[in-house]
Amino acid sequence: MTATPDSVTVPNAKRLLWAGFMAILAAGVGFSIRAGILGQWAEQYGFTQTDLGRITGGGLTGFGIVILISSLLADKVGFGKLMASAFLMHLISAVLTLLTGAAYAAGGKSLAFQCLFWGMFLFAVGNGIAEAVVNPLVATLFPKDKTHYLNILHAGWPGGLIAGGLASYFMNPDGAKPIGWQIQISLFLVPVVLYGLMMLGQKFPASEASASGISYKDMLGELGILGAFVICALLGLFFQNDLGIPHFPAFGIAAALLAVFAVATGFRFGHLVLAFLLLVHAMVGYVELGTDSWIGKITGTIMDSKQNGLLLFVYTSALMFILRFFAGPIVEKTSPLGLLMVSAVFGSAGLTLLSRADGIAMCVVAASIYGIGKTFLWPTMLAVVSEQFPKGGAITIGAAGGVGMLSAGLLGGPGIGFFQDKNASEHLREKSPAVYERYMAAGPNKFLWLEPVVGLDGQKIGVMENGGKDARRDLGVMKESGASVKADTLATQEKLVQWWDQAEKTAGEDAPLVKDAGLFGGRQALQLTAFVPLTMFFCYLLLNLYYKAKGGYKAKNVAGDEFPDLPGMPSESFEA
Repeated sequence: MTATPDSVTVPNAKRLLWAGFMAILAAGVGFSIRAGILGQWAEQYGFTQTDLGRITGGGLTGFGIVILISSLLADKVGFGKLMASAFLMHLISAVLTLLTGAAYAAGGKSLAFQCLFWGMFLFAVGNGIAEAVVNPLVATLFPKDKTHYLNILHAGWPGGLIAGGLASYFMNPDGAKPIGWQIQISLFLVPVVLYGLMMLGQKFPASEASASGISYKDMLGELGILGAFVICALLGLFFQNDLGIPHFPAFGIAAALLAVFAVATGFRFGHLVLAFLLLVHAMVGYVELGTDSWIGKITGTIMDSKQNGLLLFVYTSALMFILRFFAGPIVEKTSPLGLLMVSAVFGSAGLTLLSRADGIAMCVVAASIYGIGKTFLWPTMLAVVSEQFPKGGAITIGAAGGVGMLSAGLLGGPGIGFFQDKNASEHLREKSPAVYERYMAAGPNKFLWLEPVVGLDGQKIGVMENGGKDARRDLGVMKESGASVKADTLATQEKLVQWWDQAEKTAGEDAPLVKDAGLFGGRQALQLTAFVPLTMFFCYLLLNLYYKAKGGYKAKNVAGDEFPDLPGMPSESFEA
């Protein structure tokens, strides 16, 4: 591969590319570690699957909101200052998350939930700021090779999943006490420190739109009212679900934000195709990140081993990591939309097969198909948005990333958790109403407009799985601590041990039914999720037909001119 003068715009392009890679890797490490410690959180603090979904969803939601906000600021504040802010947020999030144990001792489950939720939220803030910078940064550094280099950049995500997954595998051995979750979650700070050092003292270029003299108002106008409508609809859900604002005021605030945006752009409607791409990317967020929040846990149940579930997750991440370095050659043979169509088919087929898989071999085959399917979706969608609407600069590419993360946090994580709760509880109630009553959660869980469901209590299931040893030990520790433990917390633990004293008598007969219910719930959730990439396929088909009618898909520059060739193989060599 030979270098060309216009392929790289600044001399430190590769250093900035790999620093961005490391920032995204940090997000992947945290995400993967978190997936492996959900069981510890459920057992220690009594969370249901939907509770855990809200915690993981809160992180993704914060990720999305901050991408949107940071993208609006990127051309005003500058990439360098925003990356310094990302570094600071990552450090604060670690401190808050590590205080969860003290919060539980002081205020019980509700305060522990808030600590974890906002800790994950601030972790996502750091991730969101970083992503809002590195996506337009790489698009600016490699203007003719966006698909290829954005896929390389986002290879950092599965790279982080691999590192975090392997750490989780060795720190959560089957049949043995796991390493404390506090130690595990702290590992994400390693790549955080590395990207901080790599970006220290570096000069950052302006976005390609800003460097071309496009006004901030014109950048906003490229997104337009249509694109902003998609974003504000998701923000309305955030105000309602995560901030607890009633339905009508929540969406009223979202409508007011849309009105302010419309005034700021001079009431420019934007592009229908861009708004459609944002809707499709919302589906990408649901099916990729929403599923990744649960896939290790579900496949671990199918294979009857948490460790095997983690290894399968690491394997699919390794598949993604390798394949993302070859997006350029693939796109050269087809087009970004052709790659996305094939990916959607593989994603739907893989999830369907996973929902029906039995045994390790079938899980590996199904997960391989799913892994191939999800590999190129996220970065290639970002490239399509940037290639077709480059005048939007950091704003349009940031809108796509923000919508994907908001969807994953508000719909993917909580939705898949809800459908697990719904199907597992219905299955167990049908098989044995008495067992369901013993293991049911204290209150109902809600998701969108669907009928509330009372799921299974993760803490009770955890007590059953380890024979009540940890519950009794924890009660003893609390009593020895005396006044330092809040009375409500002690009373909750005593109630749990009293429950186990009764439930232990039937635990031998209950365990297979509870496990079978959890497996059924996971399978059904995957089967429902498979319809999302299937819908995406038809969306990509429509886009492909649209561009064929216009003479074929062509990448554009900020002047609106088409590049003579499709972005494919990189015009400059790189060293991995």
